[in-house]
Amino acid sequence: MPPPGRTDPVALRLYDSLGGRVREVAPSADGAVTLYVCGPTVYDRAHVGHARTYLTFDLVRRLLEAQGARVRHVMNITDVEDKITDRARALGLGWRELARREERDFLKDLADARMRPADTTPRASRYVARMVEVARALERTGRVRRTEEGFAYTPDPAHARHNFPGSSALRRHAVAEPGHPFTGRGPGAATDDFLVWKPQEPPGPAFPSPWGRGVPGWHLECYTMAKDLLGLPVDLHGGGRDLLFPHHFAENEVALALDKAPFARTFLHSAFVTADDGLKMSKSTGNLVPLRGALAAHGADVVRWYLLSTPITLPLQWQENDAGEAREELDRVRGALAASLSAGGGGGVRAHAYERLAARVERHLSTGLHADAALGALRDFAERLGAHADGRVARGERAAAARAVGKVEALLGIGLR
Repeated sequence: MPPPGRTDPVALRLYDSLGGRVREVAPSADGAVTLYVCGPTVYDRAHVGHARTYLTFDLVRRLLEAQGARVRHVMNITDVEDKITDRARALGLGWRELARREERDFLKDLADARMRPADTTPRASRYVARMVEVARALERTGRVRRTEEGFAYTPDPAHARHNFPGSSALRRHAVAEPGHPFTGRGPGAATDDFLVWKPQEPPGPAFPSPWGRGVPGWHLECYTMAKDLLGLPVDLHGGGRDLLFPHHFAENEVALALDKAPFARTFLHSAFVTADDGLKMSKSTGNLVPLRGALAAHGADVVRWYLLSTPITLPLQWQENDAGEAREELDRVRGALAASLSAGGGGGVRAHAYERLAARVERHLSTGLHADAALGALRDFAERLGAHADGRVARGERAAAARAVGKVEALLGIGLR
């Protein structure tokens, strides 16, 4: 049911990366929407590229909750991974010690950026036993083989039309990083295969399994957690564009193999934030702008405004000058609203003008998550207030106008007053 006073929620429609078409994300019969967002590999600090991804899903959650839906939100914590082991060794720390430290810092940075916390943030290390069972189920399909790197699963060609399109001959990983693409049939031969178990001994993480001590393949993690905590298929799943292949391809393949259904009804992927060199920000390459530094320099409101100013489907190049311009834009909007909502005699702006603004913002978010258009509506409204002969709110309508501004603030997570 919609909140009190709300009778006309706008359906949330998003472009589904898997189906290649726009789909509606709606609550199930119990009024809930299940949301699974791929979380961080906790070996280093969060950067503004991470912030854009999590901000995308923060908007989804804010919008759905404003419309009366109950969102069941899970974000995993990858605390078992080679990058964690390697950095911990370089710092003279145990892998768990480093992972817990970086997890705390990462979650604090997201909170400082005003991201609503997930209901559950499960750690991979606590799900290893369940991931072993998933690997054994995949082994029973007859598609798991031994390789130089460990035990790998070969996707079933029959699933191709239900998974992200392309073939191993043409497919390119969204982002080239160490260890990707997986090579298992000769030097440099990229395949769609993915690891389900990697033999490994201490001091790195090493868990017992039918294949000896080691660690599960990364792609089993989200499948296992989502199925346990939310049930499959989830209503909405996603992350940054870099996760589309191989990660989301692989976890969707596991769901197709074991559950005969896709991992999610809708997949949503946000585009990259690039650094000054035009390359995607990545902890592995070091070309990043730490989120903590951006927040210290500009504040959460400006960082959110800047990251939302470009459509989520398009790359955004982080520039300090542009962040300064975002602050100026936000200040102009705030100034116009403050003058209009100031106490005193009645002006010429009716409260329903503010209510129409809130409706426009919601409509822009509901149709493809166009926060950039929502910010444009705010800028236009502020300009009209400034050009009005008397831009103050009409007598007796100040409270209603302020409530409409409050709705916009809640939807965007940006303070406007």
